[in-house]
Formats: sequence, C-alpha cells, structure tokens
Amino acid sequence: MSISKPLLRLGPTVAAAAALALMPAGPAAADGISVSTTGNTVSVSTTACTQINGHWGTASLLSGGQANFSQGRQVALSGTSSGQSAAWSNVSAGTYTVIVVCSNGSTAGTQSVVVSPAPSPSASPTASPSRGVMGGVGGGSKDYGTVTAVAGGTLVGAGVLGTVLYLRRRNTARPTHL
Repeated sequence: MSISKPLLRLGPTVAAAAALALMPAGPAAADGISVSTTGNTVSVSTTACTQINGHWGTASLLSGGQANFSQGRQVALSGTSSGQSAAWSNVSAGTYTVIVVCSNGSTAGTQSVVVSPAPSPSASPTASPSRGVMGGVGGGSKDYGTVTAVAGGTLVGAGVLGTVLYLRRRNTARPTHL
C-alpha cells in the first residue's frame, strides 16, 4: 500500500499542532492560577483545588508591605470542580501579590499583579449661550412689558379681522349656482 505525497506533507503539521496543544499557555497557567484586573477589581481563578467539607480554599491579596498569606485581604474561593474563583473590589493602585491556598493546605499558585490608577474625569469646557433661549411665543427669556404685549395683541387682532373681512367679501362676490 502506498502513501500519497499530500499525506506525507501533512504529517509534520499535525505533529507541530499536537506539540503546541501540550505546551502550557503561559506563566499564569503553569503556576496554577490566573490573575486579572478590571478597573479597581482584582480576580483570580484556578482549577487546582478540590472541595473538602464544602470549602474550596482561600485566596489572599497582599500589598507591598505584607509578607505572608494571613496578612492579606482573604476571600473564600467559590465555584465548581471545573473552576474556582475569588475577587477583590475597591483595590487601590499599586503592585499586589495573589496567593491561593486550597482547602487541603496546598498552595495552588502565587502571582503578582499591578492595579493601574483609575483615570480621573476631566472637565472639558463647553460653549454656553450668553443670553439664554430666545424661542417660544413672544420670546422665552425677556419680559417686554405691558405696552409691547398690547401692541402685539392689537396687530394679531387686526390681522385676524382683515382675514375674516377678505374672506367674506370674496364669498359674496361669487355668484351661486343652482
């Protein structure tokens, strides 16, 4: 039985893909934990712990001056057998160390993380109208007084009266058809 040339060329490619799949994803995966930050929240996840007496383990967030697990901000791991996680909120900017200890006492991993300062809101100047809104019936932002209101009302009344007279004369000038 002979093997065709395309299959012989495919062999090294398949072997390289299998070797890449077996390599660890990076230092976080090799260490047993994965740490990430979003804003001022630090979260850690792992698959290394097993549940004992209803507990997965504990994660601790240590700041620069803290040296051991018990000095950090501790949070219980939660999750399932496929993955456990913990999170800390309102973490100020700085460099921290995350340590995860499983409920059986073994350390799942240790990793450093940098929390960046939150961007401060900046005020941007905007153009504002200097005289306010001038829309509306009769001007929305000025009081013109009684004399102006009476004069305006007189003009409107004269316009309505003139329109009515024009329409009546027009209708009377036409002959009606029977």
